[in-house]
Amino acid sequence: MEVTMARWFPGPFVAVVGVAVLLSAAIFGFFYAWVCSTMWGLDAADPRVAIPAMQAMNASVRNVVFAPAFFATPVVLVLAAALALARRLPRAALLFGVAALVYAAGALAPTLLVNVPMNEALARVAVPTDLGEARRIWSDCSGSWQAWNHARTVAAGGALLLAVAGVAAAAGGLAPARGGARDVRTMSPRGWAGSATRR
Repeated sequence: MEVTMARWFPGPFVAVVGVAVLLSAAIFGFFYAWVCSTMWGLDAADPRVAIPAMQAMNASVRNVVFAPAFFATPVVLVLAAALALARRLPRAALLFGVAALVYAAGALAPTLLVNVPMNEALARVAVPTDLGEARRIWSDCSGSWQAWNHARTVAAGGALLLAVAGVAAAAGGLAPARGGARDVRTMSPRGWAGSATRR
């Protein structure tokens, strides 16, 4: 198999794959942070503090920094799959495609269908001054919200692992076969001489 310059430096493909992994890692980290710090901290706080804090975070997350990781991750993964398929890397294409499906079905959809409506319902709540009432409201919200967040975190983590596996598969597919033909542009004069002698 001849190793061409274009095959070793597939610029657009490498760029898309890099962005796909970066976005997958970013959104997984976002969900994971809610699991291991944010919600535990809010649960430990006075619910009259936790409720407005959660309301404020939910309102602030709708921004241009968060949007690319949340919405563009499956799009870029599908693009990576298409480019891998065009480069005859079917295993990498499959892994990128499955990663997009896992994220879309396991993280994006539950967020839009479950977590966001819960956030909007909480946003309409007036924070009570009574501790018992505030604790009841927070308890009703927190447990279910965290359960769904755990699910989307696992899905996002799975998508990230699949994307990394896709990179590994693509790298293996781009590597030259052992004993294959060498690119003439990388051969030294000694290599030329040896090749001529063997002929």
